[in-house]
Amino acid sequence: MSIIELDTVALARRIRADVLRMVHAAKASHVGSALSCVDILAVLYGGVLRVAPAKLDDPDRDRFILSKGHAAAAIYATLANTGFFARERLATYCANGTALAGHAHHHGVPGVEISTGSLGHGLPIGVGMALAAQADGRPTKVYVVLSDGECDEGSNWEAALFAPQHKLRNLTAIVDYNKIQSYGRVADVLELHPLVDKWRAFRWNVREVDGHDHAQLRQALTAPPGVDENPDHPRMLIAHTVKGKGVSFMEDQNVWHYRNPSDEQLAKALAELEAPGAARGRGDKSK
Repeated sequence: MSIIELDTVALARRIRADVLRMVHAAKASHVGSALSCVDILAVLYGGVLRVAPAKLDDPDRDRFILSKGHAAAAIYATLANTGFFARERLATYCANGTALAGHAHHHGVPGVEISTGSLGHGLPIGVGMALAAQADGRPTKVYVVLSDGECDEGSNWEAALFAPQHKLRNLTAIVDYNKIQSYGRVADVLELHPLVDKWRAFRWNVREVDGHDHAQLRQALTAPPGVDENPDHPRMLIAHTVKGKGVSFMEDQNVWHYRNPSDEQLAKALAELEAPGAARGRGDKSK
């Protein structure tokens, strides 16, 4: 299966705009959490993941799990903007009876591998997928995006122990480290520092990246295993991000974990995304 390469900076801009429209129309929440991981998703779906809308059942396809399922608007918008389903469906986000539920839902949503939202489950499921692919001798790679607050869940650390023990070199986890969780800053609720040292102590290959720099993300996600200290062990990316990234009045503001934008705020946010020189994710624009 070939990888389709896209202009990921432009893709991220479209995803952010769709996320804002979806959350506004549905009067939903988690817009800040969705915006912080957009650049990660754009890079993954714009030139890293071996997955195609026409081959969703390919047993050799790569798997992606958005463990922070409350950011569902981001994965739906990403899939719609990369051809997995019609963008018109985004208008049904959080409507009664829709498949596009407020937390990531896989029934009836092409491209969503597993329903998530109960935090702490995505990484264990990803470990199981990686182990199965390894046992079957398949080229499948598994990618899991977690929130930083989600790292409070003990089930993640059971999976973290298991993965290097079984040499799951086909597994990459990414922490969307925006430093804010539902009721406050991570440092105040339950401090994770030193997060890098914790994952290294669990024998993962750890890299820190700017989670909005597309060139850094792409390089870290596509680096050959031979560059890692332990080539047969899984890889962890600590992606330093900003909650609400791309909209000035939402950035690093915890209130946007649950608030949705008014008509006026939506117009202002969309104008910012469309303005020349707007913050749209950094990096090489050739993909």
